[in-house]
Amino acid sequence: MTQGRTRPSEGEFDLIAVVVSTQPAAAIRGDLPPEQAAILNLCQRPLSVAEVSAHLHLPLGTVRVLLGDLLGAGLILTSGPRPAAQPQRHHLLKAVINGLNAL
Repeated sequence: MTQGRTRPSEGEFDLIAVVVSTQPAAAIRGDLPPEQAAILNLCQRPLSVAEVSAHLHLPLGTVRVLLGDLLGAGLILTSGPRPAAQPQRHHLLKAVINGLNAL
């Protein structure tokens, strides 16, 4: 299934990253492993990486490797969580420190 790989060849897949198929598995020419075809069929609507793993009853690491292959082939699109901007974090931490000092 993953040919011994433990990390995806492309992309990083956070648990809450959203995955969506670019086309149905039936439209793909060539041989697609059954697990990858199942992912494409499942992701006709956007799903998180965690949901894909749960629906397929596959370990998260395995799903990430399969998703990396599909991403490399252009068969899925992903969008991950956006990190908060650094200045906002600094501002928040400073406000917390000021609040604690006021106590």
